[in-house]
Amino acid sequence: MKIARPRLPRTRTGWRRLAQAVMAVCALALLPSAWLHLVTDGRLRTTADVPRSDVAVVFGAGLWNGEPSPYLAHRLDAAAELYRAGRVKVVLVTGDNSRKEYDEPDAMRAYLTRHGVPDRRIVSDYAGFDTWDSCVRAKRIFGVDEAVLISQGFHVRRAVALCEEAGVRSYGVGVDEPHDATWYSGEVRDVVASGKAALDALFEPDPRFLGRREPGVTRALRDARRGV
Repeated sequence: MKIARPRLPRTRTGWRRLAQAVMAVCALALLPSAWLHLVTDGRLRTTADVPRSDVAVVFGAGLWNGEPSPYLAHRLDAAAELYRAGRVKVVLVTGDNSRKEYDEPDAMRAYLTRHGVPDRRIVSDYAGFDTWDSCVRAKRIFGVDEAVLISQGFHVRRAVALCEEAGVRSYGVGVDEPHDATWYSGEVRDVVASGKAALDALFEPDPRFLGRREPGVTRALRDARRGV
């Protein structure tokens, strides 16, 4: 079967309408990114000037042979730095453990303990399958009302916007990375992910797995205040 080729406009008016349609599509595609910049204005800081908070949240970013990927390791380095500086008391690591052979939270926990964060100050969320799920579970399962969120720059605005929407008062720390192929692919992916984030904020779906409330963060904070 012969497939008909799309016909290009033949008149100046037709070309003008096509250009207007293309510009309208581009504008709609960029709206979610504009929304993210608007709602996170003033909420991004560095490890040196982020306000003190009880909890830091580190989002998963993949494993390499069972160990944190370089991008994830850099997030964890920032969390360890904040803990050692006394700017946070507890670190909530949230990631994917949907299959037995892939366990982001335990790998993140092991990395943090090797870098000076006591195991009793780390809480694991094994069902942080995406940013929205992690934010909702931080609030509804772990009882987090305020947090410092740690991620790369191309993701941290989305994390702050979604956690704010989920009810977690948030500041974001964007980890610096070299602008390599991975960084640029992350920037491109985040344009698409921004659209999903806008839909999550609009419709507020339940996480893929919710479960019952867990006292891990509350217990870790209580022990931290008691110096245990």
